[in-house]
Amino acid sequence: MRMDVNDAVELIRDAVGDGDGPGVWADLGAGTGTFTRALARILDARSTIYAVDDDSSAVAALRAWAAKTTARVIAVKADFTQPLQLPGLDGALLDGILLANALHFVRDAESVLKQLTQGVRAGGRIVVVEYDRRAPSRWVPYPIHASQWPRLAASVGLEDAAVTATRPSAYSGVLYAGVARRR
Repeated sequence: MRMDVNDAVELIRDAVGDGDGPGVWADLGAGTGTFTRALARILDARSTIYAVDDDSSAVAALRAWAAKTTARVIAVKADFTQPLQLPGLDGALLDGILLANALHFVRDAESVLKQLTQGVRAGGRIVVVEYDRRAPSRWVPYPIHASQWPRLAASVGLEDAAVTATRPSAYSGVLYAGVARRR
């Protein structure tokens, strides 16, 4: 069974939390937006979500969906492994970052995560969705197993790393949601 928005909401709800009013989040490696839609359901309706992907057709799909929804979603074509320039952010820090099925494509996840963490406010959340106990493949070239998440998070200056949910993957293995906070 393929993951739909309801499944995505259940997987990341505890990791994202309910916040205290509107926030500003980035969904990095958003694809066509399953997890962007999930964030829009979880976060305060006045929140802003930057949906970032480097695939033009995915960004076009995100823009088309954003135009039809009341959620404030800004689709951005960019490579999240490079320094990000998010329109309208003007140097402000994010309240959170979501990397759903994205970080396992990065050879040096530690360096990229460290760079991304600098754009999050103190106490802000970094949420990952990754595969646990899955061997490297062309679809998951650099897996980050659940047991590795706390160490990876600590290595980039994050704290309180935890796995908040798991679910079987339609593509073998188990998906997990992990969260950590910026010090």
